[in-house]
Amino acid sequence: MGDSAIHHFVRVDRLEGFDTDHGHGLGWEVDSWIGGDLQRVWLKSSGERVSGRTHAGALDALYGRSVSPWWDVVAGAHHVFAPGRAKNYASVGVQGLAPYFFEVSAMAHVDDRGRVLADVEIEYEWLLSNRLILQPAVELSAASEADPARRIGSGLGEIEAGLRLRYEVTRRFAPYIGLVHARSFGQTRALEQADGGTGRETRWVIGVRSWF
Repeated sequence: MGDSAIHHFVRVDRLEGFDTDHGHGLGWEVDSWIGGDLQRVWLKSSGERVSGRTHAGALDALYGRSVSPWWDVVAGAHHVFAPGRAKNYASVGVQGLAPYFFEVSAMAHVDDRGRVLADVEIEYEWLLSNRLILQPAVELSAASEADPARRIGSGLGEIEAGLRLRYEVTRRFAPYIGLVHARSFGQTRALEQADGGTGRETRWVIGVRSWF
């Protein structure tokens, strides 16, 4: 039987700065939940700002239910915000720990026209010492149909791979440095290039990770 007590948790997984050809940037990824062992309400946010303007961002409000000791099924609302490209979606997916302790999130987002966006994130933590941790991460996105107004093409859209090395000053606070490479594909790449982009980017990041 699960614990019936109500708990809460907030994790600032990434709060990082970086430089681009268009100016200084700030990226963030925050996960939080309130609930018990079996049922939780999740609030998540992620995005980037460059030169003081929001380049991309998302906010998720989800209900999650445990289906095994390692996995939750989640469903709710997904809001994408960016200048001129705000959009609401209904979301459903799974998140949890795969074998060998890979942290996995796989989500499908459906808009009011039935178009589906899929996001998959995989992370792993390699303990180099008690306090020094290397974290590789891969994220990919795909779409069932093109949405040119939001620079989204059908099929595989983008893959982002990152490698971050953090030092846990305490268990709740860890500065880190990292290297991130992102590349778009197919129609998404063509739409980005038509808008003045290159379809690929590599950058160094420096930031902090914390939880409470």
